[in-house]
Amino acid sequence: MAKVAFLGLGVMGFPMAGHLAAKGHDVVVYNRTFAKAEAWTKKHKGTAAKTPREAAAGREIVFCCVGNDADLRSVVLGPDGAFAGMAKGTIFFDNTTASADIARELHAEGKQKGIDFVDAPVSGGQAGAENGQLTVMCGGEQAPFDKAKPVADAFSKAVTLIGPPGSGQITKMMNQMCIAGIVQGLAEALNLGQRAGLDMDKVMTAISKGAAQSWQMENRWQNMIAGKFDYGFAVDWMRKDLGISMAEGKRHKAQMPLVALVDQFYGRVQERGGGRWDTSSLIQPLQKP
Repeated sequence: MAKVAFLGLGVMGFPMAGHLAAKGHDVVVYNRTFAKAEAWTKKHKGTAAKTPREAAAGREIVFCCVGNDADLRSVVLGPDGAFAGMAKGTIFFDNTTASADIARELHAEGKQKGIDFVDAPVSGGQAGAENGQLTVMCGGEQAPFDKAKPVADAFSKAVTLIGPPGSGQITKMMNQMCIAGIVQGLAEALNLGQRAGLDMDKVMTAISKGAAQSWQMENRWQNMIAGKFDYGFAVDWMRKDLGISMAEGKRHKAQMPLVALVDQFYGRVQERGGGRWDTSSLIQPLQKP
């Protein structure tokens, strides 16, 4: 069993840290709002720290799942940041979905201090986090990955080292790009079926058994038909991810016309007050033009 810390107890981090504790690891948690960390300790075995540095002190692996590049810097760097409390030979295993730039930056900063940094964004959403069934895409070096993987397995169904620092983040960008296109196509198809008056249960029974099948279809079509979106992975988060993807695409001169278009459609959802709706809400502007 490992001595670990977990920084960031949002809808993903709270259950992820819980799985680490359930597997018997020695867990210290930190959250920007300390009351959330205290609430975690009432539900799980572990202790709460008031700063990232305090949480990271004496830990072999520090896990992290916060909002964006700025949030990540705030918990890693500075006198109260995690790096200030970590010893040489320890690992920072970052599950935040952020830019490849910040991954490379913190990998280099960690190297100077003898700390290994692995960018390890996750896919699977809140349900995947709660069920311990996340997919983890990693960028970094083999040795620290090999050490961290058996621990990360506590909240994952697959943990894969893709390549050098930043590779995990680029893989997550690709993941989000695929989802955006699939959900838009699904939204347009469902909207057509509804407007044509088809029996949608029969339709979905038929097409879900063929080449059109996808996770989004299986898990989202019923709520999309019903116009229920008050759950899941928020549109605000998806737009953040697509923005990161398009910025990386610009760097590599990789064209993303579909991603740019779907990003605009998500902007319309936000304008309708749906920033916290699930990403499947792409159908809402089609249902109610």
